[in-house]
Amino acid sequence: MRLMGSRDRARWSWALYDWANSAFATTVMAGFFPIFFKSWWSADVPDTVSTLHLGIGSSAASLIVLFLAPMCGAVADLGNRKKTFLGWATALGVITTAALFLVDAGQWRVALVLFVIASVAFYLSMVFYDSLLVTVAPAADYDRVSALGYALGYLGGGLLLAVNVWMVFAPGHFGLDGLTSAVRWTFVTVALWWAVFAVPLFLHVREPAPVRAPSAHASIRQGLDELARTLRRIRGQTAIITFLIAYWLYIDGVYTIIRMAVDFGLNLGFSSTSLILALLLVQFIGFPAAVAFGHLGERWGTKKALYLGLVVYMGVTLWGYFLTHVWQFFVMAAIIGLVQGGVQALSRSLFARLIDTGHAGEYFGIYNMMGKFAAVLGPALVGLTAFMTDSARLSILSVLVLLGLGTLALARVRMPATAS
Repeated sequence: MRLMGSRDRARWSWALYDWANSAFATTVMAGFFPIFFKSWWSADVPDTVSTLHLGIGSSAASLIVLFLAPMCGAVADLGNRKKTFLGWATALGVITTAALFLVDAGQWRVALVLFVIASVAFYLSMVFYDSLLVTVAPAADYDRVSALGYALGYLGGGLLLAVNVWMVFAPGHFGLDGLTSAVRWTFVTVALWWAVFAVPLFLHVREPAPVRAPSAHASIRQGLDELARTLRRIRGQTAIITFLIAYWLYIDGVYTIIRMAVDFGLNLGFSSTSLILALLLVQFIGFPAAVAFGHLGERWGTKKALYLGLVVYMGVTLWGYFLTHVWQFFVMAAIIGLVQGGVQALSRSLFARLIDTGHAGEYFGIYNMMGKFAAVLGPALVGLTAFMTDSARLSILSVLVLLGLGTLALARVRMPATAS
């Protein structure tokens, strides 16, 4: 059996970070936080109002990242300090996630503030993590390595979510005194999972040695100067501008469905048990499906595989408008699991093919900024529409429009001759 070489070890260690922080995306962001926020921290608040609060909180986190991501990416490029910044973002996310354990019933404001901070840390960590893709893989391997990260993310996030569901359904097996205690402890398990499985990246992924280490003030100033230069470069790169517009539109729909699906199901009257099981289904289908999309991108071309994922997303969003039975929600979850990871992974690898890899942190800061700018609008739009119309169904139609416009914009992206 061939021993794993340093290059393979770096790739797997990089991908394992997705395994680590996806626990936050599944157990906290998409799973137990929306349920616990509505049923315990906001128990005395009307459902439509708590949905509005959740939508505004999610949008606030995205708005903060919108302004921080490009600058942080530029600063991290100076002196090759992406791993350093990733370490700080990880630490902040771990601490604030664990702190949710301490929030008592009715304290929805405290819970929402901690959730916003943890979400900001999570999203900023993705700026630095994504930009390290060009360090661990050559361009020919971007699709496969990017898909490996998302696949491990789905598997790791799904495994911990399964344990957390078991904790909530059978708290006595874990020495816990009830459902509330079990849910609170899930936040602690996420923090520990994120911290422990992030370690391999810091041990095995190597950045070029920094030439010098500027002061914090100088780093920020130089980072802003580099960002300004990057923005000037992008002005003349039509393919990058067009892709970022397309990505902004379609990923808005994707992320809004991810972040608001459980709340949507609760508003339709489905049980929290069914919704969590549906989320588990997405995770475990998403693991092999993301790997498959990586290979599909290599065989068909990245853009064609992306089209497939987005068309399926549009169909499933329309299906969601007509949901009346919980089995239909499970069908929706299964289909989303088939394409969600593929859309995310291939978007990242397609963008990596368009950019100057010497400024990957800056470019991926802008890439993540566009994703977060989209996520400012999507959840807030869903929350406001549900609040104003008193109908969760009508709000989902806005997601369909965004996916369609994003797909049309993607068709106008002209890839370099050397890219697939």
